[in-house]
Amino acid sequence: MQLEYTEQQNAFRKEVRAWLAANVPTEPLQSFDTELGFQQHREWEAKLYEGRWGMITWPEEMGGRGADLLQWLIFEEEYYAARAPLRVNQNGIFLLGPTLMEYGTEEQKKRFLNGMATGKDIWCQGWSEPNAGSDMAAIRSMATLSEDGSHYIINGQKTWSTRAVWADWCFGMFRTDPASERHKGLTFILVPLETEGITVRPIPQLDGLPGFAEIFFDNVKVPVDCRLGGEGEGWNVAMATAGFERGLMLRSPARFQETAKRLVNLYKANQESADQDPAVRDAVLRAYMDAEAYALTTYQTACRLIQGGKIGAEASTNKIFWSELDQQMHGLGLKILGARAELLPHAPDAGDVGSWLDGWLFAQSGPIYAGTNEIQRNIIAERLLGMPRK
Repeated sequence: MQLEYTEQQNAFRKEVRAWLAANVPTEPLQSFDTELGFQQHREWEAKLYEGRWGMITWPEEMGGRGADLLQWLIFEEEYYAARAPLRVNQNGIFLLGPTLMEYGTEEQKKRFLNGMATGKDIWCQGWSEPNAGSDMAAIRSMATLSEDGSHYIINGQKTWSTRAVWADWCFGMFRTDPASERHKGLTFILVPLETEGITVRPIPQLDGLPGFAEIFFDNVKVPVDCRLGGEGEGWNVAMATAGFERGLMLRSPARFQETAKRLVNLYKANQESADQDPAVRDAVLRAYMDAEAYALTTYQTACRLIQGGKIGAEASTNKIFWSELDQQMHGLGLKILGARAELLPHAPDAGDVGSWLDGWLFAQSGPIYAGTNEIQRNIIAERLLGMPRK
């Protein structure tokens, strides 16, 4: 299938490409899982905002361009092709931002969206708990409404919170009805991490950097105007956020298309050794086609949303597809590199190893975050295929 773009879309692509060519840092930023790198990426978010590229689908009065989802896909294609920095505030702009647009009051939109867009306020998620990972309905952290109704008092623990080490705010779900069970009695609350009673403890990733953290809440007071949606309606709000995460915004197809192109180039550069296993060439071709198929499916989803449709349970199929594709492509990259794949990019004999090892390590988390793929398969079985619960 060959996509055809309008003159307006082609002009938009040229504008994006020109801005990125003039502004993308010539030297890669440090990892945003380091304190220095986190600050560098925060400054990059501010630069994007200055050019009104921070989140182009947002209304112009909120720092965006009022662009549609097709323009967003075009922007993402150019962004990844330019090797621009990863987005340190992706939890905010891609997940919470659209949720605020749908469920937030006008006061909340004015209060939170600008700081999110400029990089002034970096957000982390507060979903998982020690006994509630992908099963968010098992959340037990409590938020008790004060007697005068002015604030919540939060107690409990969140874990595996991405970017929480240096983030400014956390969004998550808390149980506001102690007698409730499962999906009922949960409330979506926005929490400033500098609040008294909060302790953030870093958790190292596979690469040793603190990409995650535990967050402990000890009688933390949060104003009631930080509640998003109604009390006890947190599940519906969170499912909207999860739909953006699994189905469209968090992992644009351009991310995987760019990896697929790099994989093809890696294969060509090492074809003599790679062809010793005939299955490698076929796997590279399959990976490239799968990345393109995912892109076309996302364009189809975007068109449906533009026409008034919604993201439903089919978001789970997308999440499984892109997370497993990411693993397959980076695994192939390591296989093509052979023993050199164990070297870090700056090692004297590293050659063309690039970021394949780092990418492979990160790809292992794909089937876990945004709801494990096992949970997604249950959702597909029950909600799409109509199969009975066990």
